[in-house]
Amino acid sequence: MLHGIDLALPQARWTSIVGPNGAGKSTLLKVLAGLLPHGGNVTLLGQPMAAMRGRDRAQQLSWLGQNESSADDLTVYDVAMLGRLPHQAWLAPPSTADHAAVERALRATQAWDWRGRALGQLSGGERQRVLLARALAVEAEVLLMDEPLANLDPPHQADWLLMVRNLVACGKTVVSVLHEISFALQADELVVMDKGRVTHHGACADAATHRALEEVFDQRITVHRLAGQWLALPRI
Repeated sequence: MLHGIDLALPQARWTSIVGPNGAGKSTLLKVLAGLLPHGGNVTLLGQPMAAMRGRDRAQQLSWLGQNESSADDLTVYDVAMLGRLPHQAWLAPPSTADHAAVERALRATQAWDWRGRALGQLSGGERQRVLLARALAVEAEVLLMDEPLANLDPPHQADWLLMVRNLVACGKTVVSVLHEISFALQADELVVMDKGRVTHHGACADAATHRALEEVFDQRITVHRLAGQWLALPRI
């Protein structure tokens, strides 16, 4: 359980959470998702999360966890449709809006062509893109993603980056836990964690953020600017 939490999820920003293994990154993301008990307060788009109805929260906040699973015999389309459950009445069939949202999500992750295939027939990277589509299909205002780049090859990692920027440009909020520090530095702001606490929270372009990053990784990385982007390189 985390104590003393006082966090707000704003609109139209991309925040990345980074830190060493075991720093508490996934735990913090689960607290933001309302999946773990905690002390203090978490607000979602200006509302106390604890006071929100479950359905309302599920419509406003989408979750992609680490090593997410789904039934291997479900088709890709059906897995993505699970993201629409918060918008559907009990036992109601999918609506036209649900089908349209699923198609948009599968096309956004380049998984539309496999929509009739079983999830168990896909590679690890393909599965990850389908699970990402499930999260996108919610069409929530806030997306929480824990290690979303897992199993993705470089081109699809780049596609994910562009997708996130497009979401923020459309007014969405994205919070991601990433081990790929150079990708995390493309965010609007960075949360640096160590030993279960936040040690720094600042803009990715700030020198103080770069110093906090280098320090939390024991000076084993250095942050440099190249071609208009901030990159984290190993210190050899």
